[in-house]
Amino acid sequence: MIERATLGGLEFEYDTERGNIRMGGNPAIFIWTESTLAGLISGLQRMVGTDRFRLALHGGGRDGVADDWAYISQFPTFEQGFTALVQVAATFGWGRWELVSLDSQAQRAVVRVHHHWEASIQKVLGVSWGSSYLGGKFAGIFQRHFGVSQCWAEQVAFVTNGDKYDEFVIAPSNASLEDRLERMLATDDATRADLAVALERVRKEVEERVEAEQRLLEKLSLIARQEDAIRALATPIIEVWDGVLTLPLVGVVDSQRAADMMSRLLETILQKKAGYTIIDLTGVELIDATTAEHLLRLVLATELLGARCIITGIRPTIAQTMVSIGVDLSRLTVLATLRDGLTYCIDQTRKAGR
Repeated sequence: MIERATLGGLEFEYDTERGNIRMGGNPAIFIWTESTLAGLISGLQRMVGTDRFRLALHGGGRDGVADDWAYISQFPTFEQGFTALVQVAATFGWGRWELVSLDSQAQRAVVRVHHHWEASIQKVLGVSWGSSYLGGKFAGIFQRHFGVSQCWAEQVAFVTNGDKYDEFVIAPSNASLEDRLERMLATDDATRADLAVALERVRKEVEERVEAEQRLLEKLSLIARQEDAIRALATPIIEVWDGVLTLPLVGVVDSQRAADMMSRLLETILQKKAGYTIIDLTGVELIDATTAEHLLRLVLATELLGARCIITGIRPTIAQTMVSIGVDLSRLTVLATLRDGLTYCIDQTRKAGR
């Protein structure tokens, strides 16, 4: 389905199936000037440097005027054709063009432009490169009008520098675009441009790496907090009575977990000034020699701080294993259940209080 609309005397066609737009019969696109187009232009400038960027835009504008010239040529005079092109340009969003003067005999023209997209982009980016693409377009148009091999559009007024408009003086030039590029490459201007581009690239990479490092540090900090929370959940230390702590164990006790338990338990004993610690093994199904050794070290460290250690919840299979591997149970105070251990500690606390 084709939808049509007329704007500024030009017909716009929208092909809903293909997703294409034609303006005045030519394929076209709409693009956000101060975001999408600004990003494209600034990316190109960073890649090649400002000087080569200007030359590239000037050349692109100059080489892309075939349709502009064909449109102008439909009219009886160049002035009439250019005036009509001004209206087309305004309709397409290229700003308001003004032919200030034209001396065909002297081969000199002056054109002013108001509200052009190149100037708008540079204002957003906070730069002043000049409107090189539009200058190149004027150079290409007047090159054909003057009948010369090459023209150059010298920009003499800049909106980005506070002027009311961009202004271009167009005249024949002995130096082609290629000559200007070659001269730039023959001097250290190209080297400085490359250095500027390289430094900008390094600066961006440093910023990106700093940002990536900051994100990584934040993730590591989050992981560390999560690990602390997991360790606290895996080995909860609960004060069940004044001066009585309980440490219920669940699952496998390896070297790392045993070290974490010992560190947290000893710190809590000192903080709470606890006199008794109950280590409950109800949630431990299996035990080996290494785990038994960790358990004995935990009991010894606890009692070195003056807290009596009671073991509760030993299952028959664990008792058999501990006997078979030669654990010295005489050094341990062992009770059947956590309730028994708590009752024992409360009674001992009350007796000590009397």
